[in-house]
Amino acid sequence: MFRWGVLSTAKIGREQVLPAIADSGNGVLTAVASRDVGKARALADRFGALHAFGSYEELLASPHVDGVYIPVPTSQHVEWAARAIEAKKHVLVEKPLALDARDIAPLIALRERHKVLVCEAFMVIYHPQWIKVRQLIADGAIGRLRQVQGCFTYYNVDPANMRNQLDLGGGGLLDIGVYPIVSTRFAADREPLRVQATIERDRNFGTDVYASVRADFGDFELSFYVSTQMAGRQSMVFHGDKGFIEVASPFNAGVYDHHRVELHNQNHAEAQIFRFPGVQQYKLEAEAFVRAAQGGDDRVFTLEESVLNQKAIDAIFRAGDKDGWETV
Repeated sequence: MFRWGVLSTAKIGREQVLPAIADSGNGVLTAVASRDVGKARALADRFGALHAFGSYEELLASPHVDGVYIPVPTSQHVEWAARAIEAKKHVLVEKPLALDARDIAPLIALRERHKVLVCEAFMVIYHPQWIKVRQLIADGAIGRLRQVQGCFTYYNVDPANMRNQLDLGGGGLLDIGVYPIVSTRFAADREPLRVQATIERDRNFGTDVYASVRADFGDFELSFYVSTQMAGRQSMVFHGDKGFIEVASPFNAGVYDHHRVELHNQNHAEAQIFRFPGVQQYKLEAEAFVRAAQGGDDRVFTLEESVLNQKAIDAIFRAGDKDGWETV
């Protein structure tokens, strides 16, 4: 059984990933670390973990941990991923992995040196609804893909929330703008060539709170908007010359809407609906990660893919400061 440790008691860990690990068939949580050992002990007791540490360093030194999940603030992801790799632990680190694509290269070098698995936690690529979308596009179900449209929004103006703290890596593009990019890259198996963007920043927080993006993939375009100060909404549509695909709740299936993919034909006279009830994408992610760490051939989100995704986000930030196209 793969033995997990977690660095920090962050909300996404408490509410999503740790319950998924507890429900997984090939992993168990054995250790929790927090700079507040009381919080670590409380979370460890909640999930039946034997070990609670008052520092991240103690957990990384523990012989009772095979791999770590890292949901620390965004600005600290690279640092603690590097430390975990150097401790010879397998690493699943929350997205976005980095604030700049160039920061990922040292992690690749460390991964190769220490022969461990290191993945950015993009749970969506493990969800069967996205595997289905990828298959439909590859099979020509919508003909030639011409346009992808997407959005991801929520409303959060809490100054104490890290998403509204610039020095911690807050802001909409890093938090949720990564999702329309990664899901389009995954579904279409293509990379963006250039981008345009309009970005609005909060005058108090300094973080980006709205972005409207146009990305040129060569043979099709992606247009999407994200916001941290709009009513909550998610949607992704893949539009071809023979039909289109709608993903009802593309990133938080079961929260924003049901797990549902709809394939419409050319004249909008017929539709096929694919449902995926009961799917837990975080569980699928955790189980695939463990199998890959143990030598299996599961598809996981590699650091090389992280570089490609972050290069697109970096280009969007640059494009927001200029008129016209910015090369990815």
